[in-house]
Amino acid sequence: MNIEDKQKKIEGLEAIKDRALIMAREGVDSFGVRDFITEAKTELAYELPDEEAFRKAVTATQRYQRKKR
Repeated sequence: MNIEDKQKKIEGLEAIKDRALIMAREGVDSFGVRDFITEAKTELAYELPDEEAFRKAVTATQRYQRKKR
C-alpha cells in the first residue's frame, strides 16, 4: 500500500470514528454504533485494499495448512 493510500485509509478511519462518536452522543445504542463501524470498515477495506496484508495472511494460512497435514 503506497503512502497516499495509507493516508486515505487513515482519513477514512478518522471519519468513521468521528461519525461513531456523534452517533453515540445522539443516543444510538451500542449495537447500532458497532454495526456502523463494522460495515464502514468493511466498505473502506474494499475501496482501499491492503494487498501486502492480504499476501501475509495467505502465506500464514498456507503455512498452517501445511503443518496440519
